[in-house]
Amino acid sequence: MKDTSCIFCKIANGTIPSYKVYEDNDVIAFLDVNPASRGHTLVVTKEHFSNMTTCPKSILDKVFEVAQTIAQAQIAQLGATGVNVLTNVGESAGQTVHHFHVHVIPRYDNDGLKLAFPPKQLADSEMTDIKSSIEKAL
Repeated sequence: MKDTSCIFCKIANGTIPSYKVYEDNDVIAFLDVNPASRGHTLVVTKEHFSNMTTCPKSILDKVFEVAQTIAQAQIAQLGATGVNVLTNVGESAGQTVHHFHVHVIPRYDNDGLKLAFPPKQLADSEMTDIKSSIEKAL
């Protein structure tokens, strides 16, 4: 299924050009036009899924296999000394394009890019409640 208004669907079907680095029947990977670093690549499903939580496991697995291969290439060919692999689910998490995609962001020593997660202190009782809530859904 395609969403005719979705920019990633348009890239996947070739309506919008991209700097494609990988493609198969289910997945396309291309350079981000607004990169966080040199070589920042997006791995995108060809079929439209709004985010990771709605994507079938078989395709989800394929996306992350491609992300791993891209990360290996970034290290081997671009001289990256690390890689961030991430996906956002929902606007509160920073998702701006509502089509499942994974960012593969090569990192370089002293690149100045910060992905900070300030620590939160939670009481043991709250940790226990959270743990129980998650387990109920599993």
